[in-house]
Amino acid sequence: MRARPDLLLNTAAIELWPAHLVRARSNRDARALSRARHVLRRKRDGRFLAADAPDGLLPLVPGLRREPGIDAALDWLDSAAQSRMHRAIALDATLSTLPLERLHDRLALLGLDGDGYAVRTGLSLVAEPAALAFAGHDRYRRPLWLHPHAARAWTRMHAAALREGVVLEAISGYRSHDHQLGIFERKRARGQSVDAILAVNAAPGFSEHHGGRALDIGTPGEPPAEESFEATPAFDWLTCNAGAHGFTMSYPRGNPHAIVYEPWHWQWSPQRSADGHDD
Repeated sequence: MRARPDLLLNTAAIELWPAHLVRARSNRDARALSRARHVLRRKRDGRFLAADAPDGLLPLVPGLRREPGIDAALDWLDSAAQSRMHRAIALDATLSTLPLERLHDRLALLGLDGDGYAVRTGLSLVAEPAALAFAGHDRYRRPLWLHPHAARAWTRMHAAALREGVVLEAISGYRSHDHQLGIFERKRARGQSVDAILAVNAAPGFSEHHGGRALDIGTPGEPPAEESFEATPAFDWLTCNAGAHGFTMSYPRGNPHAIVYEPWHWQWSPQRSADGHDD
């Protein structure tokens, strides 16, 4: 019996999710996904486009062949089906990334100039990985996707905290550029200004979440992404131990990026951790 896939295969417009990790949204989708190995998901709105079934590709939308980005997604799917190349890519220390496409279009929708924003905040552009690893589930039982090395580091750190009676919960991991744009669009629809949103969320293309190395972390009984997290045992544990696992808090008080204090936001970076693992 073949092992079930545990990688998200990424393209500019479409993600290829392991079907067993996708929640069906209708009886029709459930029937299709029950036989599928992967499901193609449009990044812009999360729409399921097709299921990779044993007897061929099963379209879930009309006009699948006209879907923007479909050829790149099917090429990735063919590579995954014909070999284990996708896993070699995902686990390689020099994980390939996607081109920074349509970035200026996204920023223009928000009235932002990317170069000016980068100079003003000191934030760098962050490309999306070509593949991400399954790192368990977040607080809301959604699949948590991370850079493969960050996924291993998170798993080890979560287990280490648990051994000391501290429960760490992932709130959010990888986000695509399109997902980040959607956050802005939803907040603007609720009446927030772009400037107000930028104090809390980096502009599309500039979030550490795009690279799959950043995590928003919480703990049971504590609301997500609130400053009150700093008063919890979980935050105390992270302050003392996260560095040994390669994680640092990105936005402390007084950070130079015009981002509010975020005690919940931690990013992994390569290092030799204290437990001897080489990431």
